[in-house]
Amino acid sequence: MSLSPITLLVGTTKGAFLISGASDRTGWTVRGPFCGGWTINHMGGDPETGTIWAGGGGDWSGAGVWRSSDGGATWEVAKLTKGQMDDWAANDPDFAKMIGWTDTPPPFGTDFSQIWSLSHAHGTLYAGTKPASLLASRDGGVTWDKVEGLTDHPSSGNWDGGAAGLVLHSIVSDPGDPAKLWVGISAAGVFATEDGGATWDRRNRLANAEACAHTDHPAGPRDGETGHCVHNIVRAPGDSDLLYQQNHHGVWRSSDGGRSWEDINAGLPSTFGFPIRVHPRDASTIWTLPLNGDMEGRFPPDAACAVWRSRDGGASWQAMREGLPQEACFFTVLRQAMAGDTRDPAGVYFGTNSGSVFGTTDEGETWHEIARHLPTVLCVEVLEAV
Repeated sequence: MSLSPITLLVGTTKGAFLISGASDRTGWTVRGPFCGGWTINHMGGDPETGTIWAGGGGDWSGAGVWRSSDGGATWEVAKLTKGQMDDWAANDPDFAKMIGWTDTPPPFGTDFSQIWSLSHAHGTLYAGTKPASLLASRDGGVTWDKVEGLTDHPSSGNWDGGAAGLVLHSIVSDPGDPAKLWVGISAAGVFATEDGGATWDRRNRLANAEACAHTDHPAGPRDGETGHCVHNIVRAPGDSDLLYQQNHHGVWRSSDGGRSWEDINAGLPSTFGFPIRVHPRDASTIWTLPLNGDMEGRFPPDAACAVWRSRDGGASWQAMREGLPQEACFFTVLRQAMAGDTRDPAGVYFGTNSGSVFGTTDEGETWHEIARHLPTVLCVEVLEAV
């Protein structure tokens, strides 16, 4: 099955879905669920080959990465850890036969329970796990190795999990340098490597600690650092050292590869949110979707949804509301549930925990609901046919 001109890769609590559109980004159709009904935390694709990956799992199934090389028509899983179903199957031949179970031990035993993030760059597919570790596959997701340099970081014994556990959820590569990589771990912070993963730096320092007000929130900036509960990291186009992050206490910008971060929250209605997206060509245009707070319900402020856009790198912000629900809107948009295409003008898409997917084809000026009644959306990514 060939890919559509543009396909949204949507991971949910009940499997993966593919939402396909025409070249003019209309006529969206939904296919799925795929991947055996697994929880799918993140998806990715290779536009050169059309391969699609979906990572997820849980205590029942164990962790794994599903792979389709035919546009979603068929899928196979690289099962990486053991789940409760394996124990059941080992003691129940009828159940083992029903699910097609074999007694081949998974390569990582019980090291982690879920795949939380995927990223394909320079011929390598990376995966982040829960609890936090980084995996790498150089054969398209068939076999995997652990990036021990991160696992063995001197600070790893002090990493603390956030509300969702200790998860590695952001993997950011540099198109011009395969040795450079950034990851985000909640709640251990931002880490970077410039030698292909052999060694890692922890990069959470405030650009101007004296000017940043102390906060009583445990996830807020203090002690010269931004706080370690990073929610999402994106890299700006054209400048390998310009990064943005949304963390548990605001939106931040780094112009030196994460070595220092400056607060760019002024003008936003809250300092809490999950996703952030940067324009595919304009490093100063970013989008985020603030929520009212971690203890206030985690829904849009005043129950009126807006995607906030900055055209100047976070110096100022504008609320983009047209086409989005402005009354009784209580959904949450999670950290990996916002993505974009590379068209001109650029499209941005986000999914909600109430099962809707919204999109804009004019960089946020107007929005349209392009799918509804899906399971809880955990991720949205975009795959464009070459």
